[in-house]
Amino acid sequence: MAYNIADLIEHTIDLVPERTAVVCGGKRVTYGELEERSNRLAHHLAANGVGRESNVGIYSLNSIEFIETMLAAYKLRAVPININYRYTADELYYIFDNADLVALVHQQQFAPLVAQVRPRCPMLKHVVVVEDGSGEPYEETSYETALAESSAARDFDERTDDDLYILYTGGTTGMPKGVVYRHEDVWRVLGGGIDFQTGEPVADEWQQARKGAETGGGVTFPIAPLMHGAAQWGTLGALFNGNTAVLIPKFEPHEVWKLVEQEKVNTIAVTGDAMARPMVEALREGTYDTSSVVAFSSTAAVFSPSIKDEYLELLPNAFITEAIGATETGFSGLKMHQKGESSRGGGPTVNIGPETQIIDDDGDPVKPGEVGRIARAGHVPLRYHKDPEKSAATFVTINGKRYSIPGDFARLESDGTVTLLGRGSVCINSGGEKIYPEEVEGASKSHPDVFDVVVVGVPDDRFGQRVAAIVQPREGKAPTLDELADHARTKIARYKVPRELHIVDEIARTPAGKPNYPWAQEYAIKANT
Repeated sequence: MAYNIADLIEHTIDLVPERTAVVCGGKRVTYGELEERSNRLAHHLAANGVGRESNVGIYSLNSIEFIETMLAAYKLRAVPININYRYTADELYYIFDNADLVALVHQQQFAPLVAQVRPRCPMLKHVVVVEDGSGEPYEETSYETALAESSAARDFDERTDDDLYILYTGGTTGMPKGVVYRHEDVWRVLGGGIDFQTGEPVADEWQQARKGAETGGGVTFPIAPLMHGAAQWGTLGALFNGNTAVLIPKFEPHEVWKLVEQEKVNTIAVTGDAMARPMVEALREGTYDTSSVVAFSSTAAVFSPSIKDEYLELLPNAFITEAIGATETGFSGLKMHQKGESSRGGGPTVNIGPETQIIDDDGDPVKPGEVGRIARAGHVPLRYHKDPEKSAATFVTINGKRYSIPGDFARLESDGTVTLLGRGSVCINSGGEKIYPEEVEGASKSHPDVFDVVVVGVPDDRFGQRVAAIVQPREGKAPTLDELADHARTKIARYKVPRELHIVDEIARTPAGKPNYPWAQEYAIKANT
């Protein structure tokens, strides 16, 4: 037994086998069925060359099979690899090659792209296809056939805390990078192995499962795609705790609320305004029973105060929380929202954990009012997969202590809280002043005519860069640059306000709702030529 993802889920399976584990796409499985099906898939993969530290790609929309494949890989001490379902052929080849895939489980609808890329990937020896009704032809092994022909026994080698976990980043500012953790470390920072409220470590590997068995379990709804860390760990955390995880194959706001009512969801998790804003508008349009909801949380993207206030109004019995973190740090801070709370300028203002601090360029803690980089110690990743140079720059030792410093900037407030400003790699340098896009986006989003916005820096002959806002207006509205700038000046310093405005029908975002900064910058630059 160990602090191992497969072990932790098996503890829940052994205590509550008849409880519903996962609901998705009109199907559901109990913990006992999840065990049997994942065991069968694990035996099939093992018979086709998958073993310890073999990387197994999962190329799928949210589905029960996605969860079964993850668990099957962990049972074998193999490593499931998350693959963005929006990738083009070249992007798909990059991830297949960079991740050293030896096996792949993919939905049938993606068969044409897999067929196009696979001949370039000699390491990829085995492919399993999940039929999804798309009708795309394929020659590889059917998922259900693989299960039917394999053993359901739990007879795998003993696992350890040191088994590997890899999560590929979203790649919003460059090519995706595989962040490599030990199982215990990633469980500590993302899976509840450290109490998010108290900072106390969980000392017993059975504690989460035992508590879930005793309390009857809740219903958790992580809405982002499973290939994103927020949804993946929202789901794994639910399974560790004996909860039911509700998933939606693709995001559609009215369908979300239908599932909340149908499954009596207790906890909803989103990734910022990209999900929260259309969901709150759908909630106002419909007549959904949300009385079961007790918690609504956001992480990994901007969650505007005005939107939080709407949720406090519409979900009066729910706690509204916001967390900060990154693939390379895990959970770093949390804040419960109070109605009418104003922004301090930037992203969320949170209480940070004991292993997190804000440091300057010399590695020393900053003083209140100063800006620095977020650094987390303790249970941090081992490295980036196949990238020793980037690993050395991000995972550093300062005064004998190892830190993960992925590049997020934040300001230390006088009361000890921290305000997230954004990733340094997308920071705008205008006349020597540093401007963080999330800060300007947060100010702009509170304009009544703005539905969504992404902010980037574009070349400027005088200042080097100037702030450009790419805006998706509300239906029937057309905000002007002067109106947007005047509004922004009430929230942020004058030098940070947008200097140019581009109106678009829809903002391009990643499947997880994060800003697609390369797209926005390319759009703004082309519009100026």
